[in-house]
Amino acid sequence: MFKKYKRIIIKVSGEALMSKNGQENIDLAVIKQLAISIKKLAKKGYQVGLVFGAGNIWRGRMVKGIKIDRVVADQMGMLATEINALAVAAVLNAIGQPAKVLSALSISKVVEDFHHQRAIEYMKNRKVVLLAGGTGNPFFTTDTAFVLRAVEIGAEHIFKATNVRGVYSADPKKNPKAKFFKTISYQQALDKNLKVMDATAFALAQEQKLPLTIFQYSPANLIKAVTKNNIGTKVY
Repeated sequence: MFKKYKRIIIKVSGEALMSKNGQENIDLAVIKQLAISIKKLAKKGYQVGLVFGAGNIWRGRMVKGIKIDRVVADQMGMLATEINALAVAAVLNAIGQPAKVLSALSISKVVEDFHHQRAIEYMKNRKVVLLAGGTGNPFFTTDTAFVLRAVEIGAEHIFKATNVRGVYSADPKKNPKAKFFKTISYQQALDKNLKVMDATAFALAQEQKLPLTIFQYSPANLIKAVTKNNIGTKVY
């Protein structure tokens, strides 16, 4: 079911780029550890795409009652993903791993516009591609951008790094008796109303029969999840 794959997309939360004490939104030392793992995957022959969340910089819930237009709030989040992608790309390039940022938003003086053929060409040439700006549209999450880009570039497997081991029957931080699922089908997850991804992303991944691994993020786990495929939850 989970065959050897070459072209992959990994989604990492914005919080994974923060300092451990939470005082720095972007910690280049923390990013370097992530970059080293990504470089190792590229050296092994994987064609790697990356999507980042924006939670280290901006979340819609930060509005806290002040009325900001939803479209503007989502645009702020999309721009935050640009900052994260630029930071990670800069570190990747600094350690000798060529990387390119492709953006759903047109910011031509800063990054290149996303086009699926451009992304594929860069990946074939062993460049890590960072896919920024979400989908380029409000009302869509970075989960949706993650799955959409995977479909567009023909990724064979997608990986979502989270702050828990994988998929559970309930929030394991609130319910210690929550059941961990080593494997689960999209339909089973839907039937059980499990929060694997947001609904739009989930529906697209299910429709495209895109294999997904959800695992607890660390630089070491990232390599294990991709190369060993023996941690986290496999969703198929």
